[in-house]
Amino acid sequence: MGRSPFDLTGRTALVTGASRGIGLAVAEGLAAAGADVVAVSATLGPGSEVERRVTALGRRCEVAQVDFTDRDAVLELGERMAERRPGVDILVNNAGTIRRAPAAEHPLADWDEVLQVDLSSQFALTQQLARPMLERGSGKVIFTASLLSFQGGITVPGYAAAKHGIAGLTRALANEWAGRGVNVNAIVPGYIATDNNTALREDPVRSAELLARIPAGRWGDPADLAGAAVFLASSASDYVHGTLLAVDGGWLAR
Repeated sequence: MGRSPFDLTGRTALVTGASRGIGLAVAEGLAAAGADVVAVSATLGPGSEVERRVTALGRRCEVAQVDFTDRDAVLELGERMAERRPGVDILVNNAGTIRRAPAAEHPLADWDEVLQVDLSSQFALTQQLARPMLERGSGKVIFTASLLSFQGGITVPGYAAAKHGIAGLTRALANEWAGRGVNVNAIVPGYIATDNNTALREDPVRSAELLARIPAGRWGDPADLAGAAVFLASSASDYVHGTLLAVDGGWLAR
C-alpha cells in the first residue's frame, strides 16, 4: 500500500502560539500525522504541555520562547530557523492576540500591539522561512485567519484589520509562490472555545446569540482545527493555493 497523502513523516512543522488553544491542538495533530514540531510561544519553556503531547506521540519537539510584539526577536527566530537542519517544511502562523475597546476610545497602543502580533510578525517570519522553501521548491505555509477576515466584529478594530490583512496576505503570497512549489493557505476558525473568546462565552446573552447562528449548535473545540491543518500541511493539498478554509460549524453558510 502506498504512503497516505496525509502522512507527514520526515517533515518538520514550526507552530507559533503553540502553548495552548488552537496552536497546541494543531501541533498535536501534526505530530499525530508524523511531523516533528518546533513549538513557539511567548510563554513556552522546558516541560511544556505541547512538548509532553508531541513526544508522547513519538515525535521530536523543540521549544522556543519568542514574544511576537518584539520584531527583533521574531527576526532572530526566523534567521535561526531558516538555517536549521533539517529545515522547516511547514509553517503554521497561529500566534495572536486581541484587545477589546470601542473604536472611538480604542487605545492606539492596543492597535499597534495587535497589528504587530497578528499581522506584521506573521509576515516577517514567513518571509524568512519561505526563502529556503522557495529555493528547494517545496513548503507549506498556513495562516490562522478568522471569521473577522470577512466581517467587522464589534469593539475589536485592530483584530478585524489584522485578520482582513491575513486574508489578503494569504492570497498575495499564493499568487507569487504557487508556481514555485510553496502552498500558502489559511484556516478560518469559527467561534472556538479558547482564551480569546472567554468574554463572549461568559456573556449569557451574547453566547446564546452566537450559538443560535451556528448550524452545528456548539462552540468549536481547538481539536476541530487539527484535521484542516494536517490537510493543508500535507501533499493532499498540493493543488490548493490561496484558500481560506473555514472550520466554523457552518457559521459562514448561515
